Amino acid sequence: MANSAATLGPGYRRRILIEPASGRVSAELEDDYHRMVVTLFHADGVVTGVESEMKRSPWTGCPGAMDRIRDTFTGVTLTQAARRGEKNTNCTHLYDLALFAAGHAAGTAPVAYEIHASDTDDGTREGARTARLWRDGVLLFDWHLSGMTLTAPSEVAGLTLFELGGFVASLDPAMAEAARILRWATIVGHGRGMDIPAGLPATSFANGSCYNFQPERADASQRRAGADVDLSAEGREPMADRSAAFT
Repeated sequence: MANSAATLGPGYRRRILIEPASGRVSAELEDDYHRMVVTLFHADGVVTGVESEMKRSPWTGCPGAMDRIRDTFTGVTLTQAARRGEKNTNCTHLYDLALFAAGHAAGTAPVAYEIHASDTDDGTREGARTARLWRDGVLLFDWHLSGMTLTAPSEVAGLTLFELGGFVASLDPAMAEAARILRWATIVGHGRGMDIPAGLPATSFANGSCYNFQPERADASQRRAGADVDLSAEGREPMADRSAAFT
């Protein structure tokens, strides 16, 4: 993979691996803050069961979301999964993985995404940075940004990451999925400069944005020690035990 994420220096890295098989499909993610996997079991186009695992999560309240993701998607048709709603009452990462799994349930081969969102060139949150995405080793998007605003390529220049809906809608489904993945990863990666100490209560952030931050559980949830891992540091990479899938 020429100019892969491993060669691009300090920044946020994320890998997603989607693996369809007969009657089941798994989607796994690892980035600086999370390692999670969702497996959907299906028959006759309907989700018959959901299993998930949080191998690494940033807040003590996160693991309860595994029951929530099972309840959200069990019994839902694969074609209606994307219309299920209720994302903010779920772990948003488990939810996205469930959608990736549903969308690839008819697939016959694994799909591997690799993302790198560089740190800014001047160390400020508004500095210049790049965001790139590869699928199965092929570079699909190479975005340049100033803070949260895209400066290149021309078809997205001048838009913020929160204004890409029209651009994504103009793409074919496979490219739209890739663009959504890069958009969200680039937003998450912008938080690398934040200092979130272990033990910080979840109430320090806005309520309601995901399962962990719902008012009924935010009071009891705290930031985990060692939750943040710089996966762009030398000798590290996301999903290192599955690295062969990303070459």
